[in-house]
Amino acid sequence: MKTVYLDNGATTIPDASVLSLVQKISSQEYGNASSIHHMGVQARAVLEDARKKIASSIDATPDELLFTSGGSESNNLAIKGFAFANKNKGNHIIITKIEHECVLNSCKWLQTQGFEITFLDVDKEGFVSAKSLEDAITPKTILVSIIHANNEIGTIQDIPALYSICKKHKVILHTDACQSYTKTAVSSNFADMITLNSHKIHGPKGVGALYVRKGIKLTALIHGGGHERNLRSGTENVAGIVGFAYASELAFEKKHVQKMQSLRDYFINEALKIDATQLNGATGKNRLCNNVNISFRGIEGESIIAMLDLDGICASTGSACASKSLDPSHVLMALEDDAERAHGSVRFSLSRYTTKEEIDFALEKLKSTVQRLRKISPISRE
Repeated sequence: MKTVYLDNGATTIPDASVLSLVQKISSQEYGNASSIHHMGVQARAVLEDARKKIASSIDATPDELLFTSGGSESNNLAIKGFAFANKNKGNHIIITKIEHECVLNSCKWLQTQGFEITFLDVDKEGFVSAKSLEDAITPKTILVSIIHANNEIGTIQDIPALYSICKKHKVILHTDACQSYTKTAVSSNFADMITLNSHKIHGPKGVGALYVRKGIKLTALIHGGGHERNLRSGTENVAGIVGFAYASELAFEKKHVQKMQSLRDYFINEALKIDATQLNGATGKNRLCNNVNISFRGIEGESIIAMLDLDGICASTGSACASKSLDPSHVLMALEDDAERAHGSVRFSLSRYTTKEEIDFALEKLKSTVQRLRKISPISRE
């Protein structure tokens, strides 16, 4: 059975050339980048070259980029690290109701530590309004964290506009750009802190980065030998970091975005021909080029996923980090308080390797699956 992988929002297949490079670095530049002998010096050199490349891709300088184990760690460091380093300035943090779980749960934990959190509403397409952000800022506000492109519904926020409000009120802005990096513009001009990761762009897992504008103070969450400017101790994953940098270079080719966007629109148009369906999130340029999220009335998204999997098609009902939860998606519930819509949603996320033939096969199976499930669903017969 052929696998049709349409869950690239969860993770992507590593590019073959990236894997080859990672293997080469692992076997040749295996020294500890903190060691002072020649193997350590060589490892440090390739590490810093990778740092320079990734920093340059977001208009930052190398000394503003920290390497981590991935997006969740970067988000935790940005939010908790900033909160504790700046609690003398205030205790109020603003986020949206559609943040990734690692941001939501970091902030919920900070509530137990004496911080006040405001959870901003979004509209029916997932956008946060500039007015609601400005109205929420108080003299005690020290940090705003707003996801750049939502991992479930693909809505791309106008981060530059929101950043201008934060600057006006002298509040720091962090944005989670794990899904948007290389798929749409991401720049240090957009925010004070930016989270990136590798495995969403055909790079290796277990590697991420956090851009931190010069002058911003963070408290380290991992203590040890003082790696990454004393902000993230632990021997650097040199091979993974080099693979991350190379994956980003490959991903920035414009033809990849154009291809994914064309297939995305084709998929959406065909899927919405199925009765009682609804697109979740924004449309056009305000949507991630590879994201399709559709609700199917009268049936459960988990049932659709299970049946598609029998045909070799991999998709999801939302964030992979919460895929085993039976609760409705917090993102879908934030758009519209409609549990049926949330429970009936399915996310298909494409990659640059996705083909038209795979999309047509997936659509064929999707249509027949929905038809079969609606015939037996007690929800659809109510």
